[in-house]
Amino acid sequence: MSTPVLQLKAIAQIAINAPDIPASTAFYRDILGLKFLFAAGERLAFFDCGGVRLMLDHASEPEFDHPSSILYFPVPDLDAAHAALVAAGVTIERAPQLTARMPDHELWMCFFRDPAHNLLALLTEKR
Repeated sequence: MSTPVLQLKAIAQIAINAPDIPASTAFYRDILGLKFLFAAGERLAFFDCGGVRLMLDHASEPEFDHPSSILYFPVPDLDAAHAALVAAGVTIERAPQLTARMPDHELWMCFFRDPAHNLLALLTEKR
């Protein structure tokens, strides 16, 4: 086995397309409760997501104008988190359901959309 060129250990920042920065900022701050860090002009907004920076941005080129990868947010109580999203009027794609049975726990997930129609998920591990 060859020695890797780099020894990457963490992700510093994830970018999410957001054509309406104010609406997406309100969603990530007020609905999901992520800590708003700062805005850079009217095109960028930054949040702290457990030590990883989440950047909301307009797609600068057509090749970048696509939905983001799915971000999975762990929550202690999936049913309560799902109910809170429903009460806030968030578009739910899939209600909480069992995704996988592991030897020592079950993995449950729920999928929903942000204002830019990016797919996001909540997950919990039930022991």
